[in-house]
Amino acid sequence: MSNTTDTTNRSVPTSTGGKTTIADGVVEKVAGIAAREVRGVHDLGGGAARAIGAIRNAINAQDRGQGVSVEVGEKQVAADIVIVAEYPVDLQAVADQVRTSVTDAITNVVGMEVTEVNVTVADVHIPSDDDHDAEESRVQ
Repeated sequence: MSNTTDTTNRSVPTSTGGKTTIADGVVEKVAGIAAREVRGVHDLGGGAARAIGAIRNAINAQDRGQGVSVEVGEKQVAADIVIVAEYPVDLQAVADQVRTSVTDAITNVVGMEVTEVNVTVADVHIPSDDDHDAEESRVQ
């Protein structure tokens, strides 16, 4: 039995006959959920992805794979994750925790070996940036 190797789905032969196909988007979603669970991660994706994500959130259509891209082979996965970290956190520690969380999730949920997880810290979220309305105006 041969594996299918197109760009959107991966098929894994089973011992009882038949095959299981896991779409790349599913692997991205699993990695995205795992990355968001890490303490110190505010959001995923760069500026443009977050802007589109805000629109999706407004219509209750969140993209859990936002900020995640994966390369899926027949038995292995490589992932690239773009995060926005909370301030002040140890960025290296958060990146390491994201790497561990994503690796564990892909291994346990998807059942594939993870060759690498590259983490890019694209921005730092400062909680005071959310308090735009709380600031007093200097003029009336």
